[in-house]
Amino acid sequence: MPDPFTNPTAVLLIAHGSRRQEANDDLVTLAGQFRDQKTYPIVEHAFLELANPSIPEGAAACVEQGAVNVLMMPWFLSAGRHVADDLSDFCQQFSQKYPQTSFTVCPPLGLHPAMLTIINDRIQEAGK
Repeated sequence: MPDPFTNPTAVLLIAHGSRRQEANDDLVTLAGQFRDQKTYPIVEHAFLELANPSIPEGAAACVEQGAVNVLMMPWFLSAGRHVADDLSDFCQQFSQKYPQTSFTVCPPLGLHPAMLTIINDRIQEAGK
């Protein structure tokens, strides 16, 4: 992957959204922690529904900060299959609205092999 600072790359962390504010705050916290790592010059967050900013608002924030590439990272504990489809539709819309910027949907975390390790670690922590 090219240097994310030479061709400004944004990461847009996306969650479904919840009626419970503390659940939405988790994504805000995660985005802040990821931003603090300074791996990417632009890190934003957005929600599919039930909370703000919306995904179009999050994408616009990335573009307004100069992003040439936007990596849309769904943050789910399940595979988030319907949302991945929704994000693909958003990418097509955004590509038309922002032709100077590329939009890519990253695979959801739900079925990533590392999830098995995380689940096992959490079970062991709870058993202590």
